[in-house]
Amino acid sequence: MNVYQNPYNVAKMKEAHKLLTELTYEKQPLKMGYANRTLHINVSENTITSKPVTQEMKDVFTGGRGFDMKLLWDATNENTKWDSPENEIVIAAGAMGGITQYPGAGKSIVCGISPLTGAPVDSNVGGYFGPYLKFSGWDAIEVQGIAEKDIIIFIDGDAGKIQIFEAPEEDVNSHLLAEQMCDMFAKNEQEKKAIATVSAGVAAEHSFFGCLNFSFYDRRRQVARLKQAGRGGLGTLFRHKKIKGIVCKFSQLQADSNHVADLDRIKEIAADYHRELYEEDDKQCDMRHVGTAHLVELMNDYDLLPTHNYKFGRHDKAQKITSHVWREMFTQGIPDGCWYGCTMQCAKSVDRYTLRTGPYKGDIVSVDGPEYETAAAFGANMGIFDPHFIVEANFYCDTYGIDTISWGTGMSFVMECYENGIINKEITGGYDLSFGRGEEAIEMLHKMARGEGFGKIIGLGIRRMKKLFVEEYGADAAFLQDIGMECKGMEYSEYVTKESLAMQGGYGLALKGAQHDEAWLIFMDMVNNQIPTFEDKAEALHYFPMFRTWFGLQGLCKLPWNDVEPADNGETDEPAKVPKHLQNYVDLFNAITGNNIDQQELILQSERVYNFQRVFNLRLGFGTRKHDEIPYRSAGPVTNEEYLSREERYDKQLKEKYGWDPTGKSVDERRLKMRFFREEAYQKLCDAVYDRRGWDNNGVPTIEKITELGLANSGVMEVLKKYYQ
Repeated sequence: MNVYQNPYNVAKMKEAHKLLTELTYEKQPLKMGYANRTLHINVSENTITSKPVTQEMKDVFTGGRGFDMKLLWDATNENTKWDSPENEIVIAAGAMGGITQYPGAGKSIVCGISPLTGAPVDSNVGGYFGPYLKFSGWDAIEVQGIAEKDIIIFIDGDAGKIQIFEAPEEDVNSHLLAEQMCDMFAKNEQEKKAIATVSAGVAAEHSFFGCLNFSFYDRRRQVARLKQAGRGGLGTLFRHKKIKGIVCKFSQLQADSNHVADLDRIKEIAADYHRELYEEDDKQCDMRHVGTAHLVELMNDYDLLPTHNYKFGRHDKAQKITSHVWREMFTQGIPDGCWYGCTMQCAKSVDRYTLRTGPYKGDIVSVDGPEYETAAAFGANMGIFDPHFIVEANFYCDTYGIDTISWGTGMSFVMECYENGIINKEITGGYDLSFGRGEEAIEMLHKMARGEGFGKIIGLGIRRMKKLFVEEYGADAAFLQDIGMECKGMEYSEYVTKESLAMQGGYGLALKGAQHDEAWLIFMDMVNNQIPTFEDKAEALHYFPMFRTWFGLQGLCKLPWNDVEPADNGETDEPAKVPKHLQNYVDLFNAITGNNIDQQELILQSERVYNFQRVFNLRLGFGTRKHDEIPYRSAGPVTNEEYLSREERYDKQLKEKYGWDPTGKSVDERRLKMRFFREEAYQKLCDAVYDRRGWDNNGVPTIEKITELGLANSGVMEVLKKYYQ
């Protein structure tokens, strides 16, 4: 249980509520995974309406991220900016979302036009909200407009009622708001598990990379825990709309709330997987004890752990933040799923942590994670090998509504700029922002939350900081472009990609920006050499983004797919695809929906939505080859220091791989020659991937491809014709 020095008053909050509007609706059971209607709320006009989901919409967009993108497309136009009133927060699960038999089926997918990138962004998140929304009768919710004052939207799936309240007294920061919503809308302690809240925090108001927190009530800890839709600044959009929280209440969860076509088949598939997970997890990733934090030592061992703004891939102090540390700090022996029935149990927590800084100093709280990305970003990338700093910053990023990846990568960029004299104490307000300066870094986070000083500058994100540093401080634009680890405006997640051309493409060619959730190909490419040719890499950069897109269409977590594999998976023809689990998903989809798809149709479902989203990017002025460019540090060494740190490797590659003899050449000459070869390779990779995806050499889907996928409606064709005139 969290212990606060300043308790809140729920009665006072309720008394201050002003009901702005409400809608009573008829509750209807789901049909084979679908509610067959979506919810539209305009907070400028205080209107609540229902929209039907047609069979055509299901056939073309499937669900989840597909429904999100279609609803967002219909609500916006080619001139919509992130802060335009018509921009939306759209949240959906999917036909498979919410089943309690198979692990990882509790995901929500959130979309909107991103404050960071200006293009559509999708973010995948755990917690109970998406399933509860669907079981309350809605396949998706879209929230449009900008409220006059802070509001809370309440969806009561038990009573069949939706209300919008003016809410002046509730907190904004997520760890408090989530608990306040449980106290406000649950009748008793038992009913708190029926409450799920979406929120952001005060720092989301002062930055472009605000995150959304999705809550789930942990009865054993007696606390409303948080999971994050981190990428793309959707928390910033949320607070721009003056929303404090979207709350969904649903207390009638049953084994077949999805009303599936074949529940017995689902149970059969799930029983086999649960057995496999219990037998194999401890031998493989140990997710039930350390979550994704097991990756810290693995990445360090393979020279892939981002260190000092991605200059290096390992550090001697990394053992201070590896999984053995987190195993001791995480509470063990308590079920840790972020949705019912998930036996992977990877939602780890540092409990009864006493905060050391900031407005909640002295409070005792539960902290979600840290996940690998957070530990790597706050640890090695910022050069701060202190687990307590990582936990402290993790807590404040979450409750303030800040994406840990963007903040960690952004701070790493700032630290390198400081050490290169691009910024100084006069600019930072007297703070030494060198690598390793934990006290100063946490103060920047608190300043961001208050909208003060250099903390607010960091909240601009790397792309805007680069522009500011050039215009205001005379920085070298080319150097900043090389070291500023962002693509399309989104900060890189935490992997060093210099030795994996395929993973460079995984970041650069991802639709929303530099996030690894489309393709994680480092081991296939760099370690196992399974995809040696451009054509092999292009095939992987077609298949894996399509398969991973499918998780977003369904409301699924990807971890049960390949983080715990069958014992004999290595003996299969395509172990990277985990064929047994792949077939599980096909069989589960058919058992839920009554359809009869195969693995090829699974990929086609994803291709439709993936290409639609690429066209959506094009409609907003993005989505061509120039937008797929990556910072050179993603591909190779920017500085002589970097080159010399791997001198033997690079010299050998110049001679044996590229046929250029480095003997007797200066470091500058060798580094620049390496750059030529690696930049050339990236462009050849783009050519191969575009061709495999059915796009032209500018990265634009061809009319033939769009027609083949059944997307040739007037709006899509109108966008494409501008590129093919």
